[in-house]
Amino acid sequence: MSKANRVDRLFGLIGFPLSHSFSKRYFTEKFERERITDAYYELFPLSALDQLPGLLKRYANLRGLNVTIPYKQQILPYLHHIDEGAKAVGAVNTVYITEQDRLVGFNTDVYGFENSLYAWLLKERGQLEGMRGLILGTGGAAKAVAHALQRLELPYDWVSRRPDAGQLGYESLELGAYHLIVNTTPLGMSPRVEQCPAIPYNQLGPQHYLYDLVYNPESTLFMQKGAAQGAKVKNGLEMLIGQAEKAWEIWQREII
Repeated sequence: MSKANRVDRLFGLIGFPLSHSFSKRYFTEKFERERITDAYYELFPLSALDQLPGLLKRYANLRGLNVTIPYKQQILPYLHHIDEGAKAVGAVNTVYITEQDRLVGFNTDVYGFENSLYAWLLKERGQLEGMRGLILGTGGAAKAVAHALQRLELPYDWVSRRPDAGQLGYESLELGAYHLIVNTTPLGMSPRVEQCPAIPYNQLGPQHYLYDLVYNPESTLFMQKGAAQGAKVKNGLEMLIGQAEKAWEIWQREII
């Protein structure tokens, strides 16, 4: 019998693929550091989300899940209840599994991104007033970023490879009106480190702030090309830690 079956409380990450994830290492080290001996964290790569009910049945001790690409929106119909914040975002990255096996969805990406962005911009710029943002991508992570920017009262536009009404396309981007550019796509994530969003990097300058939700590698091609133009850059590691700690806080609650 594996350790995942033996512990009192099992937590894990679902998505596909999961080779890029640091979640297992993060929570394993956290449990060791904080002497949490009744919990274990495992990776559960699901090639299709309809495998989720089987996973829940296989591990009766499963008490919480993190959700990553490509299931942050697809998981919504599987949930018994969705927190108001996650409902407003339209995406879930944290699931609490109650003693009654009810699945409750939350979005801790908003918390992780908002806090790390606010601290970074305040340190680098002194204020957020007068800034306008550009969100690269339209998936679940992009929706969390958009919600955080709304909370910070920072206006933004969306960019998509296949733009819908009200969205911009990459081929016609003009970056002069923007200050913050957030990459929410997986472009540049290890092992495909040679990739990056197709924005006009030659238009970037010291007035730009590039935030990449990717954290592996530490410096993505998106960040490197921005820094070469004088832009300030930041990766998603701090956001990831913030959302992970918020997820752990949620998993300690007693939810009916």
